[in-house]
Amino acid sequence: MSLEIKKVSGRKALRQFVLFPERLYRNNPYYVPKIVFDEMGTLDPATNPASAFCKFELYMAFLDGVPAGRVAAIINYKANEAWKHDEVRFGWFDTIDNPEVARALIAAVEDFGRANGMKEIVGPLGFTDFDPEGLLVEGFDQISTMPLFYSYPYYQKHIEALGFEKDADWLEYVIKVPDQIPAKIERVSAIARERYGFRVRQVTRKLIRKEDYAHKIFKLLGDTYKDLYEYTVLPEDMADKYIGFYLKLLDLRYLSVVENAEGELVAVGITMPSLAKALQKSHGRIFPFGWWHLLKALFIKHSDGAELLLMGARPDVRRTGVTALVVEDIFRKYKKLGVKWAETNAELEDNHSIRNHFGDFERVQNKRRRSYRKKL
Repeated sequence: MSLEIKKVSGRKALRQFVLFPERLYRNNPYYVPKIVFDEMGTLDPATNPASAFCKFELYMAFLDGVPAGRVAAIINYKANEAWKHDEVRFGWFDTIDNPEVARALIAAVEDFGRANGMKEIVGPLGFTDFDPEGLLVEGFDQISTMPLFYSYPYYQKHIEALGFEKDADWLEYVIKVPDQIPAKIERVSAIARERYGFRVRQVTRKLIRKEDYAHKIFKLLGDTYKDLYEYTVLPEDMADKYIGFYLKLLDLRYLSVVENAEGELVAVGITMPSLAKALQKSHGRIFPFGWWHLLKALFIKHSDGAELLLMGARPDVRRTGVTALVVEDIFRKYKKLGVKWAETNAELEDNHSIRNHFGDFERVQNKRRRSYRKKL
């Protein structure tokens, strides 16, 4: 048996890296592929704006010449400075069920970290918090969502065998869309409107361009999440890469925006129809015909489900009930659009404030993700 780790170099090798999961998860009904062109852009240092403050390498494992695994080694200098860390991240980790392959991939990341003066390794994490985070450790029989990675149960076994320990967990929930908004949500929302003058605003694409909503939302989310686990406060010029990308995809009926009496953005909820089935049908490719499956799921025949991508409120208004106003608006829209269930994005286990917003709804925790850490 010949095991070789190769550094990814050039477009052909990068495409092989991006498409490796398609080979690994073939015929797995729970795996949802990423949009290939978006992954290519994210993992190419020439097109990923995070390259301005991240150093990274991509590695692939080959067993007897056949692709057997992949991993990204990332040093986010901005996050390291903010959190007083000297850590290298591993991300985009996929492997066949072979402990030696897993060991060799992680060793490549560790060597990269040591060569750059790092003292710890942590992951799975991405370049920033807008990239997929955490290893799936519960919910292997649940279909994945667009923003996150699926992984086999044996990943956890191989990672923990290498001496990694839990650093943080994220939880995901499926929430039933009720016939009636919970009374507590309605009551708190009414207070937010009457006492503080908050109002829900329906935005249009013209308004998004005119008032530069991508940057407004980007700044709001940065203010909201800046104190959460490993968060990277990003420069304004990255708004188009992250928020701008989603705003171009969104059916704006799924976007909830709340402003104060002065017309300032104070809270937002970004959701979208579930694209899981459409991405499976298209295999993550837009051309030649994949665009039709995505277009249909987004704007023509919506799924019964939706994905709750992001929610945030400006720190100075968090105790005013404004988030209840966002939740109320989102679920009223869901009811009108025929959405029967919504799945949350990964929520930190200790972020009780965001998890409590859905405590009055009928919900089931269906997945758990974990990041790991060890010293080099």
